[in-house]
Amino acid sequence: MAIFIDADSRVIVQGMTGSEGMKHTTRMLASGTTVVGGVNPRKAGTSVAFDGTDVPVFGSVTEAVAATGANVSVIFVPPAHTKGAVVEAIEAGVPLVVIITEGVPVADSAEFFTLAQAKGSASSARTAPASSAPASPTSASSRPTSRVRARSASCRSPAP
Repeated sequence: MAIFIDADSRVIVQGMTGSEGMKHTTRMLASGTTVVGGVNPRKAGTSVAFDGTDVPVFGSVTEAVAATGANVSVIFVPPAHTKGAVVEAIEAGVPLVVIITEGVPVADSAEFFTLAQAKGSASSARTAPASSAPASPTSASSRPTSRVRARSASCRSPAP
């Protein structure tokens, strides 16, 4: 099993201010994940308090990466906005994009999967619970950065 998120990961959460994003950001922080920011263009410049930890909200992934050095984006946005969020993260140079959203249209998944391959970004869909191990000794540099797996809830294929 590969470990994608470890102690060296600096995570931004796209959709952090929504109900699912807030719930899972709270869980990530409680487990020791370094969450360095959230992204919501309508709430840029604010921060969200999670059990004593204030997490800043940025207007774009590019802005969040520049300000925080983020190297992972976890996406909790509705299916209609998922493709845009993934493309934004890949275009901003985020090396690992974890897509939590269920019900992403197959055509959208195929499009961002192809973009991730072309840009050398790793994209992982619907595997986030198995992605995180913040206390792991595995270094970020040993992570596969060109491996791309994209499976949405609407596009499941049998295991090889």
